[in-house]
Amino acid sequence: MNLTQISMNAESGSAVPLVADDAPRAALLDLLVHLRAQDYDFIAPTPASHARVLQRPDRQVGATTADLLGWSLPCNADRLDPAILHALEQASLLERRPDGLVRAAVRVSNVFGQLFVHSRYPTQQQDAVFLGPDSYRFADYISRNLSGLPSRARIMDYGAGAGVGGIVAAALHGNALLTLADINPKALSLASVNATFAGIDHRTTRAQSPQDVDGPFDLIVSHPPFMIDPDRRAYRDGGDLYGGKLSLDWTLAAMTRLAPGGRFVMHTGVSIVAGRDVVRDALGEAMPATGFDYDYRVLDPDIFGDELDKEPYAQVDRIAAIGLCVSRHPGA
Repeated sequence: MNLTQISMNAESGSAVPLVADDAPRAALLDLLVHLRAQDYDFIAPTPASHARVLQRPDRQVGATTADLLGWSLPCNADRLDPAILHALEQASLLERRPDGLVRAAVRVSNVFGQLFVHSRYPTQQQDAVFLGPDSYRFADYISRNLSGLPSRARIMDYGAGAGVGGIVAAALHGNALLTLADINPKALSLASVNATFAGIDHRTTRAQSPQDVDGPFDLIVSHPPFMIDPDRRAYRDGGDLYGGKLSLDWTLAAMTRLAPGGRFVMHTGVSIVAGRDVVRDALGEAMPATGFDYDYRVLDPDIFGDELDKEPYAQVDRIAAIGLCVSRHPGA
């Protein structure tokens, strides 16, 4: 693949300095071309696992492409591929340190055979674009809920982040118009690069709710933030209901944008408090009595156990990963 073979149809709500300009965007696409040619295959771990690996004495300075673009290590430039460094520099995403080492301002991870650019570790900024093991579980759940879509499917990825859900859905379906929607301009910028590299016909739009996006859609996918985050970081904080309020709100809002016969597919995390799934209870009360069916299932009963040591989780038994598929009746 070369850059002349990569096409896109994107509309962004605002300029994003990270990669919005033509030259940096082209450089970032060039980076992905080089990585694909090298069979780059980094799998993003959880932040806790990432931190543990970087605490090892022999993991302080890197020397490989995966060290630079996966583990976010400072690296010796003379041991790295000059084409990789050049692409990062052209995209203004390479930091040259006084000690002679270099660091990348982004990471690149492989999900379902697609490469995704996202924020480097640690993701502490308010506008960080997160990708981790949840993204793999999300992609897998989507892959099991794609049957029966129209031949030219209208797909929206709401809260798109790096665009994993929408890009995987569109790539697996094979003929889709993808809308990438997010409140974060940096996320939309990176998601558009990722979609362009994957060859997905797409547009981007800034939105604070699924209801802000013109529909209807045959498929809406979403992976809401679901943690209790005292810093209120947009990519992480799920609001009330022990972090589950956004998951509930986005579900109800997305249902209003489904075409007849359409479906909403969500992966999220829920807090189990005194043995009760607080999101499932709230969803059961809020779902319309007619017009929709839904399937709610546990994908992993215990994730991010290290969070339970923190004060906001003092009343939480565990955090579970769940998948939700809401289907609108064809005649509704």
